Amino acid sequence: METHATPHLEHAEPAAAPDAASIPRAQWPLWEVFVRNKAGLDHKHCGSLHAADGAMALQLARDVYTRRQEGTSVWVVRSDQIVASDPRDKDMLFDPADDKIYRHPTFYTLPDSVNHM
Repeated sequence: METHATPHLEHAEPAAAPDAASIPRAQWPLWEVFVRNKAGLDHKHCGSLHAADGAMALQLARDVYTRRQEGTSVWVVRSDQIVASDPRDKDMLFDPADDKIYRHPTFYTLPDSVNHM
């Protein structure tokens, strides 16, 4: 894996095809954007954008989805690389946990300082 660095962003990405910049804009792939607002929190999906490659997607995501220096981390993922569950498998994958009381949050007491859960 070759590492590419931009002046403001550091990331690892497979080397892009030499003709990535020559792809017509109408054919740019769709990328999903995730932003972490604060250290210790999870990344949240905040939108999608079209870009020729990962470096461009990161730059555009930073410009579009992080303003006024909110955010500590940005992820971009090509939409066609996301594997999702089938809604028809809902019952099998998300079996109710009513019989598994140990999974219920009532067994845990969170300190007052934990306010983002």
